[in-house]
Amino acid sequence: QVELVESGGGRVQPGDSLRLSCKATGFIFSEYAMGWFRQAPGKEREFVAAINWSGANTYYATFVEGRSTISRDNAKKTVNLQVNNLKPEDTAVYFCAADGTGIGAEGATWYNYWGPGTQVTVSS
Repeated sequence: QVELVESGGGRVQPGDSLRLSCKATGFIFSEYAMGWFRQAPGKEREFVAAINWSGANTYYATFVEGRSTISRDNAKKTVNLQVNNLKPEDTAVYFCAADGTGIGAEGATWYNYWGPGTQVTVSS
């Protein structure tokens, strides 16, 4: 049974950092690229970051580039997203997802499996 479970969300103040984690089970994790998406209330789900199957290639949305790092541990079947200097506009539900192409696409339609999401709230 495929399962992706995110953790690490919470309520933080502007300027703080968060490390989101996603644990995968039920598929060959090392063959899949992994991505993070987010969805704010009333908005479309949007791409945040992705990492290819080996971890050699990473991709970021412009709004997090320079203050975010995506990483993975294939032995532990986990993918992490570190976001620094959080802003109120980063408030959203953050989802991890698995991309069977192994590449790490920006389009959500490429992703086969999704987690339920973890809430991140940035507020003073």
